[in-house]
Amino acid sequence: MTATGHRSDAPIRLGTPLTTGATRVMLLGSGELGKEVVIALQRLGVEVIAVDRYPDAPGHQVAHRAHTVDMTDPAALTAVIEAERPHLVVPEIEAIATDALAAIEAAGTATVVPTARATRLTMDREGIRRLAAEELGLPTSPYAFADSLAEVRAAIEGSPVESAAVEGGVGIGYPCVLKPVMSSSGKGQSVLRSAADLDRAWEYAMAGGRVARTRVIVEGFVEFDYEITLLTVRARNADGTTGTHFCAPIGHLQRDGDYVESWQPQPMSDAALAEARRIAGAVTADLGGWGVFGVELFVAGDRVLFSEVSPRPHDTGLVTLATQRLSEFELHARAILGLPVDVTLTGPGASAVVYGGVEATGIAYDGVADALAVPGTDLRLFGKPESFVRRRMGVAVASGDDVAQARERATTAAARVRPVTL
Repeated sequence: MTATGHRSDAPIRLGTPLTTGATRVMLLGSGELGKEVVIALQRLGVEVIAVDRYPDAPGHQVAHRAHTVDMTDPAALTAVIEAERPHLVVPEIEAIATDALAAIEAAGTATVVPTARATRLTMDREGIRRLAAEELGLPTSPYAFADSLAEVRAAIEGSPVESAAVEGGVGIGYPCVLKPVMSSSGKGQSVLRSAADLDRAWEYAMAGGRVARTRVIVEGFVEFDYEITLLTVRARNADGTTGTHFCAPIGHLQRDGDYVESWQPQPMSDAALAEARRIAGAVTADLGGWGVFGVELFVAGDRVLFSEVSPRPHDTGLVTLATQRLSEFELHARAILGLPVDVTLTGPGASAVVYGGVEATGIAYDGVADALAVPGTDLRLFGKPESFVRRRMGVAVASGDDVAQARERATTAAARVRPVTL
């Protein structure tokens, strides 16, 4: 890495934090995943600046410096980057002014991880779906994009619509899935079983998007055996080239579009695993850069369909805190710095979400001792300053002799944690 943060084939030299020789990394988005990345970077002696849209975010609490910025505002985002002059800028959420990042990258002010183009394409479902299906020819579910309720109806039912804005398949049929093109953690996502669900699903999609856009994606409902996250790591080889590494597949359970449990490894046939790696390798190679990519895939027998990709650690990958020699956060820190990675699985494990359960500011947690009494279990309480009933406030992770035992331990531990108001 050169003084301006641009990568080279030379070995990486890491500086000392808070000195003129410091290696500086700025995270854009500092939630629970960003917090773990901050900690992993600091263990390598990196000076970390955490940015989020609200004060006292989890990553703010452990970084060297913190800023509260509207990251969708190009001027505000550019100003904080130019003030801090980080070597690397690491987007950790989708709602970012990507044009500003492209300008930062083009000017050589900092290196955007993995690249500004990857951040732009993956910040909304339209960009990444068009790349995967239309440019790379990867198998996906049927889909269409729409900008109004009438266009959604046309996409699903094949009914006439005055606007020509429906793009993609028409006549997708029921059941199907409706999602905002920009959202995270399942927000705004609904399964439609019939036309009676249309109005409710549209309103939920409009409320769940990260930005004020009416653009949605309608996806044909895919019959699959299970869904996986294949953490794919692009990292520097010893000769300066880029290698692609795959973690063991992660299975997960979703409820209302949001992950509630994950486990690793997810059993798969050799053929399905090979196809999953082919798809993940193709899409991440096109996106380029270094770091962890969370590639989401549907699996039915030996058949694999691409769903989505995030160019950063994935929430279902919290399980790697209990299963791998290096967690996804440590892998991301190493990879973006050009350091060697190791995706070794040390044993089966699982994670289970701890929800807020209450609407309050500054909650406390009872039952922590009882939760940690479960064998092979650990907790991460994220430190989010405000709780909502369905907000993810923590996670239990557990190891076990097999996945079933690990899942039972993780869910038991998570259920013992009781968020309470003060």
